[in-house]
Amino acid sequence: MESLAVVQLKTEYKQNPLGLGTPIPRLSWKIRSERRNVAQQAYRIQVAEEDSTFSAPLWDSGKTLSDRSIHVEYGGPALKSRTRYYYRVRVWDRADIPSDWSDVAYWETGLLDTSEWSASWISPPLLREEALPADYLRTTFIPKGRPVRATVYATALGLYELHLNGKRVGDSLFSPGWTSYRSRLQVQAYDVTDLLEEQTNALGIVLGDGWYKGNIGWLGGRQYQRNYYGNRRAALAQLHLKYEDGSEQMVTTDSSWSCSTGPIVQSEIYHGETYDARLEQAGWSTANFKVDGRWRMCECIAHGKNMLVAQESEPVRIVQNIHPIAVFHTPKGETVLDMGQNMVGWVRMTVRGEAGHQIILRHAEILDKDGNLYTDNLRTAKQTNVYICKGGGEPETYEPHFTFQGFRYVQIDNYPGEPATEHFLGRVIHSDMEQTGRFECSEPLVDKLQRNIIWGQRGNFLDVPTDCPQRDERLGWTGDAQVFIRTASFNMNVASFFGKWLNDVAADQFPDGGVPAVIPDVLTKAPRSSAAWGDAATVCPWTVYLCYGDKRILERQYESMKAWVEYIRVQGDNELLWNTGAHFGDWLGMDAKEGSYIGATASDLIATAFYAYSVRLVAKAAAVLGREADSLRYAEQHRCIVAEFRNEFVSPNGRICSPTQTAHALALAFGLVEGETRRRVADALNRMVADNGYKLTTGFVGTPYLCIALSQNGHHETAARLVLQQEYPSWLYSVLQGATTIWEHWDGIRPDGALWSPEMNSYNHYAYGAIGEWLYRMLAGIDTDDVEAGFKRIRIHPRPAEGFRYARATYESMYGEIGCGWERNEDGYMRIDVVIPPNTTAEVFLPGASLRLLEADGRPFTNTETVGLEPAEQEQDGVRLTLGSGRYRFAYGPA
Repeated sequence: MESLAVVQLKTEYKQNPLGLGTPIPRLSWKIRSERRNVAQQAYRIQVAEEDSTFSAPLWDSGKTLSDRSIHVEYGGPALKSRTRYYYRVRVWDRADIPSDWSDVAYWETGLLDTSEWSASWISPPLLREEALPADYLRTTFIPKGRPVRATVYATALGLYELHLNGKRVGDSLFSPGWTSYRSRLQVQAYDVTDLLEEQTNALGIVLGDGWYKGNIGWLGGRQYQRNYYGNRRAALAQLHLKYEDGSEQMVTTDSSWSCSTGPIVQSEIYHGETYDARLEQAGWSTANFKVDGRWRMCECIAHGKNMLVAQESEPVRIVQNIHPIAVFHTPKGETVLDMGQNMVGWVRMTVRGEAGHQIILRHAEILDKDGNLYTDNLRTAKQTNVYICKGGGEPETYEPHFTFQGFRYVQIDNYPGEPATEHFLGRVIHSDMEQTGRFECSEPLVDKLQRNIIWGQRGNFLDVPTDCPQRDERLGWTGDAQVFIRTASFNMNVASFFGKWLNDVAADQFPDGGVPAVIPDVLTKAPRSSAAWGDAATVCPWTVYLCYGDKRILERQYESMKAWVEYIRVQGDNELLWNTGAHFGDWLGMDAKEGSYIGATASDLIATAFYAYSVRLVAKAAAVLGREADSLRYAEQHRCIVAEFRNEFVSPNGRICSPTQTAHALALAFGLVEGETRRRVADALNRMVADNGYKLTTGFVGTPYLCIALSQNGHHETAARLVLQQEYPSWLYSVLQGATTIWEHWDGIRPDGALWSPEMNSYNHYAYGAIGEWLYRMLAGIDTDDVEAGFKRIRIHPRPAEGFRYARATYESMYGEIGCGWERNEDGYMRIDVVIPPNTTAEVFLPGASLRLLEADGRPFTNTETVGLEPAEQEQDGVRLTLGSGRYRFAYGPA
């Protein structure tokens, strides 16, 4: 292995992206070296236009003295649309030793200006007011020769699939995704060079309703709206063929396209799909297909293009296959398939049946207490796929197109013959984010909890961060997103995912700065601008910056962040308190009154606490962006809000006026108390938990902060006991009940088998999975500095606790793998393994260690060795070191 190498080049978080929309892309890379204390002193980037040999670079940065290796902006001439740019990187370490050039990577721009669209929006000639069959659109064309590259740019009003010469183009699903369609509509780019034929080619598009005009949101009660964004499906596509002589050819959507219907009889996000295989038109997207009387001419419709933006987030894909574990019969006689995992996606089925034979697949998350399929919690969502056989004696394979289900169990009705597990395959679907975090410990139930957190994120990160994937909701609730985002960022790289969603937060933000409860905003009857929900506008951008060092997201969201805190400031007659408005409060708190969803913590306390937190984040963002006046102004405003919070909600003797776990956790987590008052509040919170049998009473607002507040304020053992608690209410209670995802309610299934109210009882609802942040940051001890964000400066502080013999975590940061694992034997002898990636430094704290007894890499430690970058410091409760990159092992016994 080379002593120094540049690897994993990315542009805007992506490897070799197509259709990039930013005029100044940012480049990132990782450095690979087995040596310790490796850091970049300088870099050199070369970029070439359509030339992977770099014979005449478009831009050469030259040897640039800088340790930056993430988000380095392209600095060459203005980029052209629809052009591929190759680039490579080399670096020098602090000894001025250079690496070889990296492997070549590229990005390809899309249509950088909407004026470059020549295509027209096309639609079938009839308005589609209700759920009707999917539309099939097609055209043919003849290339002028063999193109060196052929790229399709496409989007739709509705959902679409693209086909070329009888083959599905790409593997993305639910394109163009869900955005605030009136303001922003994503465009996807596809390289179809290898799919082209020399003679006549056929280009086809399938259109479904999706979020655009299907059932989504609600009008009140359980009356659901359709056609929220528009009442007519339409497609927009533009194929560009580039030839070696520099000439180009274009194929666009226009009125010459033909349209028909086909086997997708109906398809709805909530309700599922009906597919009649007898209606298939074989070869409909091939050049030899003969158009008959079922096909009509498309119409061009008037619809703007100014809202078009390039694809921003990772596409939704089938990311995993799951084989079912059993087929069984319930007491009611239902034939049920068990996937063994509550998952999101659909089932692929293989069947042999007579023409017209109908098979029905009904999806559910759980069985009721009697062992029968339970669907009441789906409310009006049908989650039902119907397949009608084509016949002919050959096996037929079916999977849906424009719908998805949340389920573990599938009721199979009318399957010809006896269904078996080998006839079905679970297709797990979500935004295709890289998994970056892994955690394990000595307690199998906690490992299972972590697995459930991951599955909850998979199931609810399907283009937007939904609250649940099964019932008639599946909306981007802002409160759920902001409480979970730090855990989400450990588990997976969510920078692009949240970057796209935050663009929609800003787009749907109200003129007065308020923030809707769901994004994209499709609820007209829900409370708006609630504390802890609207604060997603500040918490989420800051968290993306913190975890990925992404300054640009702060620049882009800054006005939205400011608008939110300015909205709060003018509520009521005291600009330092937020004591007006309707709020969700500590949603689903265990201390809620009978019949209420809202916990006992005073809503004005929660609102003011989040007000202070958001103002502090705006002040920090302003400082990062160099907006000194704003930084000073908001820092002073934060100081005044904190003083008013103490005056209003903290007694002179240091008691929080609201005697709840949530009130105390927020005061500690948001830094609203200090000194002796802080100690007293922490002790009071500890007593509350202990007096409650080490059980929590918190809801959506308090739960994410509870254990962290305890661990950071001298009560880590209490936090650990909460995590290890097995009795209801607790995280492990649901694990012991057989949960494979995170529940919406602590008692979604009660010990006697009874179920919570079907009105709001999801078994895949990630908010309480926010405890994952505690597992990574507190127990395993991996964190980042917020001054040198993005894990440029790493903080390693493992916190062993009773009940755990070991814990270890790894996190694939923008710089490379960070790892920390500790193990303690029965005699109290501690071993800690640490991994620090090149081009970073880490402050490492070894709890309970003594310099006198410390071993490093199997030898007695002395400060004269070159283990750390600076001499180690003995502190009252451990040893602190500063480390450069490398792998380290420390061991020590009890003092």
